[in-house]
Amino acid sequence: MINFCHISPTPYLETFAHLNGAHIILAHLVEQDEHYRNFYRNLDDGKPKIMDNSAFEMFKLGEPMYPSEKLIDLGKKVKTDYIVMTDYPREHWSKTMDKAVEMVEPIKEAGFGTFYCPQSDFGDMEGLLISIEWALDNIDIDLIGLSILSCPIACGVNETKHSDGLRDDAYKMQRFLSRWRVFREMEKRKLLHKLDGAKFHCLGMVDGPKEIELLEDYHWTIYSWDSSAAIWAGLNGIRFDDSPTGLRYGKFEKEVNFSVDDIPLSKINNAIYNCNYINNLLEERNEL
Repeated sequence: MINFCHISPTPYLETFAHLNGAHIILAHLVEQDEHYRNFYRNLDDGKPKIMDNSAFEMFKLGEPMYPSEKLIDLGKKVKTDYIVMTDYPREHWSKTMDKAVEMVEPIKEAGFGTFYCPQSDFGDMEGLLISIEWALDNIDIDLIGLSILSCPIACGVNETKHSDGLRDDAYKMQRFLSRWRVFREMEKRKLLHKLDGAKFHCLGMVDGPKEIELLEDYHWTIYSWDSSAAIWAGLNGIRFDDSPTGLRYGKFEKEVNFSVDDIPLSKINNAIYNCNYINNLLEERNEL
C-alpha cells in the first residue's frame, strides 16, 4: 500500500504522526524550528523518513533552493532514511539531473537513500520524461518524485510564485489532471516497464484527495505520497466531501502556517477526519 505522509504544523506533530505511513520532513523547518527538529530526531516508529528539500516552499517564495550538501547535514540531524536532492523547478531539465549526478555519491556515502525529483522548463514534457527515464535507468536512484510543481509546469500549466496572482477554475482543473497526464505519457512510452517495484513518490496534492482514485491504475508504481491538504484544510474548518475531487472548491490556497496553535477541538477533528478519508481511500484501493 502507498505510504502516505500527512504534513502538520509543528504544534500538532504529536497529534497526527501516528496517522502516517511514512514521514516527510521539511528542510526549512529542520533548520529553523528546534521543536520540529527534535521531534523527528527522536521519532523511531519504524516508518520511513524522507527529508524533503523544501523546493515547493522555496519556489513559491522566490527563494534559492537548498544545496544538496546542506541537506546532508540536516538529514543527519533528524536521522532520515532518504534525502530529496536539490531540484530546480521551471528550469531546463538537465540542471536538476546534473546536480543529482554530482550529489548521488556523497548522499550514499553518508548512509542515505537518494530521492530524485525531475524538473523541466515550462511546457517541456519531453524534457521531464527524459529526466524521469534517466532516473529509472540509474540504479543509484532509490525514489523518484512527481511533484505538484513539475507535472503542471511540464504540461504548460502556469504554476508560479505565491505573489503572482489568483487561480481560475480552468487552471485548477488542468492542475488536478497534470500528474495523471505524466503517468499516462510514461505508460504510452513503456517507461513503467523499467520498474521492478514501487519507486515513485507523489509530492503534494492539489485540488482534492480523489486524485488517489484518478491514479489508481498506477498505484503499483507509487511507494509514497505526501500532502498538507488533509490537516491544513481541516484546521481551517474544511472537511473533504463527496464531490468528484473530494474537495468541492479545490485546494485551500492559504499558505500553511507551521507555527499555528490554539486550534479548537472541532477543527482538529476535521483534520483527523480528512487524514482518515485519505487513508481509507488508499486501503480501499489496496483491497481491490
